[in-house]
Amino acid sequence: MDYYHSIKISALAEEDRPREKLLLKGKSSLSDAELIAILIGSGTRSLSAVDLSKHILADVNYNLAALAKMTVKDLQRFKGIGEAKAITIVSALELGRRRKNLEPQKRQKISSSFEAYELMKPDLLDESVELFYIILLNRNGQLIKKQLVSRGGSSATIVDSKVIFKYALEVMADSVILVHNHPSGNLKPSEHDIKLTQKLIKAGQSLDVSVLDHVIFADSGYFSFADEALM
Repeated sequence: MDYYHSIKISALAEEDRPREKLLLKGKSSLSDAELIAILIGSGTRSLSAVDLSKHILADVNYNLAALAKMTVKDLQRFKGIGEAKAITIVSALELGRRRKNLEPQKRQKISSSFEAYELMKPDLLDESVELFYIILLNRNGQLIKKQLVSRGGSSATIVDSKVIFKYALEVMADSVILVHNHPSGNLKPSEHDIKLTQKLIKAGQSLDVSVLDHVIFADSGYFSFADEALM
């Protein structure tokens, strides 16, 4: 066996070591053998972890699907692969299989005041105190999350614009919808509601975060600033 095939990982240039290579160049830069080498950690006296991984892959014609079908006992046939290393390989491939079988979750799109109102029903229906939420959306108008900003009394809540946009920037939101409830059931926006909306629209413009709407929620219905051309 020539020098290249018997060289230890620790003796290679740093950029060629699997762990260091992953950190320096990213996971996509690693070959299948290098990824398996990270799992098993070490090779044998004559084979590096990478070369041992290549040997295992060659046995299944470099087919990861075939490798995933191998049992712990199958893997233990290879010199240098004990029970612990075999279990690590089997576990990693099983995780990959489960992830592949998961259907990617489609994010909910919020494109109207009614959809915003329906989204907030579980949080605001039958509430006796005033709550202020923001609905955070990505550039496609899809829901990232809904976030409680403040809790007030039966007639008012204090809202800090810095807190609102801190939440938006943390999740890289492109737009927000403001939502707060009126426990009294009165859907008419107060002078404070109107001034706050205007203030938040201006603050959002400076941060490239659009304020799309302000929905006043009541158990019997809602008022939308956008629908009423107040934005």
